[in-house]
Amino acid sequence: MSDWTATDVPDQTGRTAVVTGANGGLGLETTRALARAGARVVMACRSVERGERAAADVRRDVPDADLAVRELDLASLDSVRAFADGLNRPVDLLVNNAGVMGGPYRETEDGFEAQFGINHLGHFALTGLTLDRLRAVETPRVVTVSSALHSRADGVPGRVDEREYDEWRAYARSKLANLLFAYELDRRAEPPTSVACHPGWAATDLQPRGAELTGSRVRYLVTRAANALLAQDPEGGALPTLYAATAPDVTGGGYYGPSGFLSMRGPPERQASSEASYDREAARRLWRRSEALTGVDYDLPDSDGAEARTD
Repeated sequence: MSDWTATDVPDQTGRTAVVTGANGGLGLETTRALARAGARVVMACRSVERGERAAADVRRDVPDADLAVRELDLASLDSVRAFADGLNRPVDLLVNNAGVMGGPYRETEDGFEAQFGINHLGHFALTGLTLDRLRAVETPRVVTVSSALHSRADGVPGRVDEREYDEWRAYARSKLANLLFAYELDRRAEPPTSVACHPGWAATDLQPRGAELTGSRVRYLVTRAANALLAQDPEGGALPTLYAATAPDVTGGGYYGPSGFLSMRGPPERQASSEASYDREAARRLWRRSEALTGVDYDLPDSDGAEARTD
């Protein structure tokens, strides 16, 4: 896979993909590549207006792109349920891509700390509510986008003290939760195949948006400058997602990221995530807690006895 690019995405004709956060950044480039390969892409976006503009952008490159823009606010479990209820066909691929990074303490509509609630709980609920649609096809796949910063996580994902809130600690914990979930889903459910990935450092609006929320103009400008000087473009950042989503040699429980310097850029490769991400008891505890918090019961057997994949 050393020279793998978006042109190597296999033919996706006849397949339906759901991509969260499809209106910009990595989600938009993932949508563009999947549409170019022939997939029907459901663009799950918090803003339908921005989603429609993104769809028009894709159609300029892929005139025959089969796209459907649907509203999905991962900060609202009601919105997640409404989106899932509106899926009227089987789903071959679910890309859990959307997320937030940094910023001051905020809560979702349901009272969860925003980074944990959006990055993990929203996607946990969406995947569970889409599971029947996924299992209606022969080779379904779920890709959950994490971050290399997950390795900095300490403590239990989702547990925060807003009086001593550290946005980067909360972000790292939410990204660790993504991995614990992705691996546990693969141990519990067969199908779908569940894998995870990270984009390295990609220049998207994610970083400056978090800086902007802090109200710090200096931090915002520094983040913009760092993206311009050091980061790869969104097309490069989307490659691990596209590989995890479509490559035929991908196996369940895998973790994919850029193969270049410090895993910040370059063609995708299979990697190992942090030791904490393979903690099966922590994954089971998070799973049970996530079911309780979201009210979404997967009705799947416990993962006791399933093999952990750490390669």
